[in-house]
Amino acid sequence: MGLTAKQMAFAVGAFGLVSFILGILAENKKPSSGTPIPGKGVVICNYPSDPTVVLGSLSIVFLAAATAVGFMSLFYPYNGRSIPQYVMFKDSTFAIFFNITVLASGLGAALLLWSVLQERHHLNNKVHHDPNTTCPTAKTGLLGGGAFVSLDSALMWIVSLMLATNVREDYFEDAQSNYNNKETQVVTFE
Repeated sequence: MGLTAKQMAFAVGAFGLVSFILGILAENKKPSSGTPIPGKGVVICNYPSDPTVVLGSLSIVFLAAATAVGFMSLFYPYNGRSIPQYVMFKDSTFAIFFNITVLASGLGAALLLWSVLQERHHLNNKVHHDPNTTCPTAKTGLLGGGAFVSLDSALMWIVSLMLATNVREDYFEDAQSNYNNKETQVVTFE
């Protein structure tokens, strides 16, 4: 027995929700700044241990999983029946939602990745030659924003899946009606 569209939608939603929760937790656990310790011509930043980088990285992983399952769900041959991809993209509503969804997934990944890399950079480079440094951390709000966009992209994958299901049903109904019309045609010879 194969997968159903409902199972795929549930998986996309679950991965998106976990990505959102991990991103929000990462944002909330992120310290506002480190503690500057002055030295001879340098300032050494002491950062409290926090799970921001790990939680942010896990959020990215779950967003990638939601995106991969969401993409696969659109073109999966449910009940062993597949349709050509060009048929899907002939439907303008599906094509528009698909493109917006891909952009939302990319934006969510970019926001999360940017803030995780920035936080990792600050944690690795603790010695500053500027005596006025304030021991910065990643920009506040990027992780939270990325978390919200990742949840939005998961929801948009589900909407795209619903639109793909409609296109698939229309395609198979048209194919069946064309098949039935060919069988019932009466051919007369005069």
